[in-house]
Amino acid sequence: MNTEFRSPRARYAPPRTRIALAALPLAGFAAWAVSHLVASVTTFRTPLGATCVAWGVSFLALWWLPVSWLERPFKASEEQRDALDELTVTVQVPVYNEDPAALRACLRSVLEQSRRVDRVRVVNDGSADAAGEPVTFDDVRRDFEAAASALGIGTSWEYTPNRGKRFAQMHALAGDGADVFVTLDSDSVLDRHAVREGLLPFADPRVQSVGGHVLVLNRTASLLTRMTCVLYLPFTRGVRSAQSVLRRVTINSGTLAFYRGDVVRRAAGVYEHERFARRPMQMNDDSMLTFYALLDGDTVHQPSAIAFTLVPQRLDHYLKQQLRWMRGTTVRHLWWLRYMPVTGAVFWMTVSEYLHLVLALLLPPVLLLDPYYRAHLGPVASSGVQVGIVLSYLSALRIFVVQRSDEPAWARAVLFACTPLIALWRLFVLRPLYLYAMCTCRRVGDWGTRGSVEVALAAPRRT
Repeated sequence: MNTEFRSPRARYAPPRTRIALAALPLAGFAAWAVSHLVASVTTFRTPLGATCVAWGVSFLALWWLPVSWLERPFKASEEQRDALDELTVTVQVPVYNEDPAALRACLRSVLEQSRRVDRVRVVNDGSADAAGEPVTFDDVRRDFEAAASALGIGTSWEYTPNRGKRFAQMHALAGDGADVFVTLDSDSVLDRHAVREGLLPFADPRVQSVGGHVLVLNRTASLLTRMTCVLYLPFTRGVRSAQSVLRRVTINSGTLAFYRGDVVRRAAGVYEHERFARRPMQMNDDSMLTFYALLDGDTVHQPSAIAFTLVPQRLDHYLKQQLRWMRGTTVRHLWWLRYMPVTGAVFWMTVSEYLHLVLALLLPPVLLLDPYYRAHLGPVASSGVQVGIVLSYLSALRIFVVQRSDEPAWARAVLFACTPLIALWRLFVLRPLYLYAMCTCRRVGDWGTRGSVEVALAAPRRT
């Protein structure tokens, strides 16, 4: 296949580096928090009990911050590796109005895996140009099939009427007998060892699904893409990492995810026809597949199974994508509260998210309604800003646990330094957008955000 584009390489930091990154900042924050708590009690008239409750709920909602540092890549013994090598692996790539260069890079990265896959099944879900004519990616298909044939990897490539990503996935997977399915977005580019690393957790028969570690491919394309690298951190290396420690990951991203074949095959016929408020649910396909896996066993994240993905470069595209994700997550929250056991981690993780949101919304008006705090608004606001800055830096520390070939250390340091400014974006742009998404979560029918190609692949610029 065409070799003009070469994806960057990435490496998850070794244990010694992760311990050094986490130990001193977390210990320092704990000491600062205790002193701040004591000062708030002595400075303001808030009773000790009320202050402890406010701080306690805040840290309960951020339980994932320290727990995420306990994550470590899954390993397997030599005997287990031999068994994993015997597994039949099918990769499924749904395609819809994708940039041909991005699709070419995606498929090439699958063929170049150090642990070779058995089949790659591409489903073109009705891609069309501006005039409505079918887009078939003939050049990409021809090169891909020739390269796969030379390697002895089976392929299929089908064009179907546009029905949505779920139908595209099940069109290929419902009748496939593979032991493990790999779901991959058409703008994902895999690290060379992604499949090998992603299979390792399956050495434990309890594991039903494994999520890959998502990095931004076009990180230098715009200020927005650079900012997205930090905005992704609380989810890709925070909440998801902490959930993996508990073996209860709720969303294994469609960018790169692995499932036992039986989990997906049992979902066929139901997964495609999910409905919410009597409307077809086509978004949040990845969280629904992970939900099925949660019902059967453990779901984990493998930080050493790395995939790069294209992210929006324009504000309108970014906001549409975020709104779609937020609506889908709101629906999934309701599913977790309804179907996950009350004694389980998923139920209480969901409750903690809503506690955090409610506290963030109620605390400012409660303080402003109190005459004493209005008279001491300066110290109160200063205290809140300090807490926000420290927590944002602690969250962003995990930017250093991955080393990329296309990202020098100073570039990561600059992003880390800008974390409080990016936190303002989260507070004043994403928080209102999330509230709007919660109120409009009935609009769940769209598969994607594009009627045409919106992000094109370009060779990554060196910083």
